[in-house]
Amino acid sequence: MSNVSLPPRTAAVIPAAGRGLRLGPGAPKALRTLNGTPMLVHAVRAMAASNAVSLVVVVAPPDDTPAVRTLLTDLALPDRTDVVVVPGGANRQESVRLGLEALPGDVSIVLVHDAARPLVPVDTVDAVIDAVRDGARAVVPALPLADTVKEVEPREGAEKGEPEPVVATPERARLRAVQTPQGFDRETLVRAHAATGGSDGDGATDCAGLVERLGGPVVVVPGHEEAFKVTRPLDLVLAEAVLARRRANDGF
Repeated sequence: MSNVSLPPRTAAVIPAAGRGLRLGPGAPKALRTLNGTPMLVHAVRAMAASNAVSLVVVVAPPDDTPAVRTLLTDLALPDRTDVVVVPGGANRQESVRLGLEALPGDVSIVLVHDAARPLVPVDTVDAVIDAVRDGARAVVPALPLADTVKEVEPREGAEKGEPEPVVATPERARLRAVQTPQGFDRETLVRAHAATGGSDGDGATDCAGLVERLGGPVVVVPGHEEAFKVTRPLDLVLAEAVLARRRANDGF
């Protein structure tokens, strides 16, 4: 019998139940197309590109779950990677929790990836996984900020152009723009979600924020400029340009 231990099994959870209203009317954001292919398909392929990922759990809009299952049934992926589709919840945190509940017991590393970040390179995915394997409980890829950031006092009417007073200018060198996939020791992530009591995470906008609220350590690894989030129509244009460059350079 071999004494060589196998690396811990890694799965990716992709919450894709959001409507993405800022992209305008139409299909759910994850099902909007880039180069004729839904963003969700690009995101699943991005996770499956890592040799470490053996399972991808897609958390779909409840009304569109059958259609998403059909979409992903015949998707060409490496033999090592399985895809499971489950219906999502009322908010992102609930959808991630439902994705966690669908994981088999032998998964010990969990990635949580935004379907709206369809172009994350595999090197970034692997860097997150490697950091968890090396002992980190929670890992986020992130980039330094190019712009100066101002903290303001929110005011009603700001969306209509009403001015808001500045209260502070954080030191830019200490700030990072966080991306996904975020990686976790499974037990840590499960405890973080259980601590929310089914709420929206008390204002936390990502899973790493839930770990922080428990007092758990979170570390950062370098992100990538192509792992941007497709949120507005201009982001779709940029994503199409990235895909065109990949096709020209790499035959992607």
